Amino acid sequence: MRDKSLKSVRPFSDEQARILINLRRRYEVWIEAERALAAMPYDLRRKEVGGRVYLYEIHDRNGNGKSLGAWSEEQGQKLEAYRAAKAEAKERRAGSRAALEESGRLARAVRVPMIANAAGPILREADRRELLGSTLLVVCTNTMAAYALEAAGFIQDIPDETADLDLAWMETEARDQQQVLWEMLKAVDPTFTVNTERTFQARNSKAYEVEILVAPSRIGTMARTDRPRPVALPEQEWLLNGRTVDQVVICRDGSPARLVAPDPRWFALQKLWMSKKPTRDPLKRDKDFKQGVLLLDAIELAMPAYPLDDAFEATLPGELAPYYVHWSERRPVRAQQRW
Repeated sequence: MRDKSLKSVRPFSDEQARILINLRRRYEVWIEAERALAAMPYDLRRKEVGGRVYLYEIHDRNGNGKSLGAWSEEQGQKLEAYRAAKAEAKERRAGSRAALEESGRLARAVRVPMIANAAGPILREADRRELLGSTLLVVCTNTMAAYALEAAGFIQDIPDETADLDLAWMETEARDQQQVLWEMLKAVDPTFTVNTERTFQARNSKAYEVEILVAPSRIGTMARTDRPRPVALPEQEWLLNGRTVDQVVICRDGSPARLVAPDPRWFALQKLWMSKKPTRDPLKRDKDFKQGVLLLDAIELAMPAYPLDDAFEATLPGELAPYYVHWSERRPVRAQQRW
């Protein structure tokens, strides 16, 4: 058995922990205001057409819209209520944004775990549309920042994130005729296009890549017209098990992003399995193995909500059980709790 202690996870300082707690609280206030604004019409206007006055709902900045009916006292009240609600939501967004930006600057200054800048706008837009944790999971190395926050410390020697973002489609309800992914990506950056050689991947003008993965049990809920179009992979089923990790992290520029990642136990074991997969890119195998082992160590030492015990082992499929047994024979020794 290895002689390991909490050195595998370096706990956050009191100041780092305090800043991260405030970051989460301020992000939640800000995203709530963002969602409130997103749920409102782009604009409502009193508009004269052919000598008659109507209340119009405007869809875009070009003034396109539809009539909500002839103008009346009731329509006037509706317009006033809309303007008041929108002004209040904008005020809440502006106030919360200032506080959130301050938390981001502080978090960056004390060097908490971070992710690449390019992932931030995509994750924020996905969260604004309420897709994270219900429709989409983050399943790439960016998850390590969320797992570090779950462990309340730095996971030592964990590999850095790569310059891409992998998202897993996990929706359980059919999204017929809804281009959920494509509309979200285009809202972030209109230069996104589908890679014709790898149709599960989208790239923007800066060559930033977003890959979409899916378990066979969930691919039927995705609209046939949505893009990018993933290939169903059986190993993605494992990442639907357990309980997700939900954390607010910062990008390297200090901007916030919410990460909803798979249960770290299943993610770590899938990484170990991937490190031995014959078709896996040889350049990624060593990183997969290292991530898997270090993450399991961190779970054992600092994530009590995710027990690595007999009950968990009993749930493992035959493909993953040997990796767990091999790790368990060398699992780190927990430091004795101090009161």
